[in-house]
Amino acid sequence: MKHTTWSSGLSVTADGTGVVAHVGSVAVRLLADRTGLTTELSKALARASFVPVHDRGRVLVDLAVMLADGGEAIADIDVLRHQGKVLGPVASAPTVWRALSELTPAALVRVEKARARVRRHVWAQLPVLPASKVAGTDLGDVVVLDVDATLVTAHSEKELARPTFKGGFGFHPIAVWCDNTTELLAVSLRPGNAGANTAVDHIDVLGRAIAQVPVAHRKKLLVRADGAGASHDLLDWLTAQGRIRGRRLDYSVGFAVTEKVRDAIATLPKTVWAPALDADGAARDGGDVAELTDLLDLSTWPQTMRVIVRRERPHPGAQLSLFEERDGYRYQAIATNTATGQLSFLEARHRAHARVEDRIRHAKDSGLGRFPSREYGINQAWTQIAAIAADLIAWLRLLALTGDLAKAEPKALRYKMLHVPARLTHGGRRRRLRLPKTWPWATAILTAFERVAAIPAPG
Repeated sequence: MKHTTWSSGLSVTADGTGVVAHVGSVAVRLLADRTGLTTELSKALARASFVPVHDRGRVLVDLAVMLADGGEAIADIDVLRHQGKVLGPVASAPTVWRALSELTPAALVRVEKARARVRRHVWAQLPVLPASKVAGTDLGDVVVLDVDATLVTAHSEKELARPTFKGGFGFHPIAVWCDNTTELLAVSLRPGNAGANTAVDHIDVLGRAIAQVPVAHRKKLLVRADGAGASHDLLDWLTAQGRIRGRRLDYSVGFAVTEKVRDAIATLPKTVWAPALDADGAARDGGDVAELTDLLDLSTWPQTMRVIVRRERPHPGAQLSLFEERDGYRYQAIATNTATGQLSFLEARHRAHARVEDRIRHAKDSGLGRFPSREYGINQAWTQIAAIAADLIAWLRLLALTGDLAKAEPKALRYKMLHVPARLTHGGRRRRLRLPKTWPWATAILTAFERVAAIPAPG
């Protein structure tokens, strides 16, 4: 049987007209306009006596759209320039370079304030803020902030790229995501040798992330971090943030299993262990939880802090410490200031922090995994564009998408929606983008365009 018959008579030429690629990304750009993001960025970057050919707010939005669409380098802006008959003039790569070089630290502060204003408008369009889910239970109106750092390899000598603790070379950005909406609220680029548990960096990025949360939603916050967050300075700061009038701030961070923690575990009666919970709320096979608070000297920590420990049978071949080999369990501990709730739920609530790994992976796939310049300042600006790209994808899901597209990861969303082609036609003084009739997600894409177009303008 011949397998090449389908290609008989097939030829490829480069003389097509009227076809526009990556049409789904047009919805992302339209979303930025409808939510007021483009306008707010333009205001934030406006300079007296300087009127650029390409408005800087528009340049930043186009760059974010390019990253959301899968672009990896500034030269990839040419994909949007190909859509000129739909989008109008799009900045060239040299203009994008200049726009990034103009983003001073002061300008980036204004960009963050603009993002916060737009986020307030976006959240106001939601019938209800999505609830973070833990063990099959909604956390209600609690806004969950997940902070974590990640390593990004630099494949060439770049300013402030440094050896990392894992033996690589590059950068060590730290960021905060909103678990409710998957938005990337705040991010800081750091040298590769920056400490994973540097409290000042955690405090800085979390402070900026809280500022991104609309004031009406700051009444109930939960901050989650891995063991890097278990520092006295950070927990003291979080405790102080929770004392702000009208606000409740809980935290849940990893806690080191030290020799004193092991000694406390060894004194626990068998009867105090309770079953741990799975992601769906069922009892976790082979897992148990218990509280260690009264068995530890926590006098130097915040008064409201509790320590909870989980034990679990390790998978075959796992490396155990001498202490763990004694009874065959692996132990992990967390610190939290939440005073109520079953131990199993509080521990499962912390374990849901693992979702941040998906957020990191998505961010790296949308700009955070590759930096374009040798200059640290430009790469720092690039991280903020990556955050805007992550927000645009999140807002598209929240405001416009349905079905499997609303749950799709960025890579799948590009495959199904953003990269769909269409034919551009003209008639009656109007332009029409005609999607392929047989495209599996054509109806959902049309619905997305309609919903984006219906977003009310900011007041």
